[in-house]
Amino acid sequence: MANLKKVLAGSLSLCMAASMMTACGDDSSSSTADAKKSTTSKAGDGTGINKSEDRTNTADLHGADSSDESKNTLTIYCWNTEFKSRLDKYYPQGTSKTLETDADGSITSIDGVAVNWVQIENEGNAYQTKLDEALAGQKDSADKVDMFLMEADYALKYANGDVALSVQDLGITEDDMAEMYQYTKDVATDTATGELKGLSWQATPGLYLYNADYAEQVLGSSDPATVQEAVKDWDAFTDTAAKMKDAGIFMVSGFDDTYRCYSNNMSAPWVDADGKVTVDPQLKEWVDKTKEYTDAGYNNKTSLWDEAWAAGMKIDGKVFGYFFSTWGIPFTLLPNTLDTAVDDGGVEEEGNGGYGHWRATEGPQAYYWGGTWICGAIDSDNQDIVADIMRVMTCNKDVAKAITEGEQDYTNNKAAIKELIDGGYTNPFLGGQDHLELLTAAADKIDLSNKLSAYDQGCNEKFQGAMKDYFLGNTSSYEDALAAFKTSLSELYPTLTYDF
Repeated sequence: MANLKKVLAGSLSLCMAASMMTACGDDSSSSTADAKKSTTSKAGDGTGINKSEDRTNTADLHGADSSDESKNTLTIYCWNTEFKSRLDKYYPQGTSKTLETDADGSITSIDGVAVNWVQIENEGNAYQTKLDEALAGQKDSADKVDMFLMEADYALKYANGDVALSVQDLGITEDDMAEMYQYTKDVATDTATGELKGLSWQATPGLYLYNADYAEQVLGSSDPATVQEAVKDWDAFTDTAAKMKDAGIFMVSGFDDTYRCYSNNMSAPWVDADGKVTVDPQLKEWVDKTKEYTDAGYNNKTSLWDEAWAAGMKIDGKVFGYFFSTWGIPFTLLPNTLDTAVDDGGVEEEGNGGYGHWRATEGPQAYYWGGTWICGAIDSDNQDIVADIMRVMTCNKDVAKAITEGEQDYTNNKAAIKELIDGGYTNPFLGGQDHLELLTAAADKIDLSNKLSAYDQGCNEKFQGAMKDYFLGNTSSYEDALAAFKTSLSELYPTLTYDF
């Protein structure tokens, strides 16, 4: 990497120090005092890369000199071990760099640079808090963060402004990213400059996963095409919910199960460019539908991630189905439906609980849920390794194909997925079904242009929390719940205004 060349003007430190709650997205906080700003190519131009030459080169934004130890250490901030496991297992298949590993197969160094994982469990937003602190001190510190991970709901908090490196400045090209889904680029695109600041190895389109035994019992068939007809839109979904109730089965487990179907189909972002909050008609539809289901007994009044919600995934759990994106199958549904957990000696095979007794279908609306993006940190002193990791893990077709085969991730590479489908891919947990075809159809429908804001995580969480009291009858009306939402959101984001 080039030697440190200049100290950042106040924008980098100010943007970081503010914990990015305002997303550092205005023009005054996205360049150094002596660097030219971009004047063309806004987000959503279909490339994810700003083509203007009149722009800040994020790779040239440097602060205090790095220590020798920092130069010889690749520091990666994350909240769990998912990406580490992917890197350890699949990065060696696509890189030409020299790797050292330990007895467990963990990569300990890349081209002689030690790998340092800083894992912070994300309880109460602890991960973002610690990451913000580290990035805020990046300019003045001799010990640099090189890479960090982020999720979709708060991606713009880091994509906007001067905390993440542009992939263009890392040397990653449009050709490298040609097989990616556009929505995965939109999530991590700086809304002021149009620069792409992060890449994901996965796309996360969603499906409706259903208990095949209950489908046979109530609908007379577990065939995905037959079930899809019964859930093809919200009217059909509700009619089927009534049939399930008559059989003593809940159509969905709780209040939040259908939320992403609606929230990912909003027509405008939660917060507009002027800082004004609106409630999209799709969100009001979710409220109305969930209230209807709660009052009619079509759901079990559970909340996402609680014990009762998870218990419904057992083969006799009395819940017909769950809305999950790709990660939800191996990480949540599969382990929760087993009678004997793998950690307790259980085997992922038919005969162990509900393994093999679940199927997937499109459901009433295309949607996505979640995903993890890889970002390089401005002032990283190992940008060549950061670039190589991003290119191998997110752009390499063979690596993407291997990850899908090995981990059930729906990887962010259309060519890799097509090869798997053409090769007869099947998923034994889903009874040998090829759900990749369904996921491809869903992914092709995802459009997030002009639908994202830097406040999405807080807005989603506070809105769902306020509406739960309404669903349970603790709040007398939707209007009262909306007022409670406004109050709680104002505490989190005091500068926002409201248009409701």
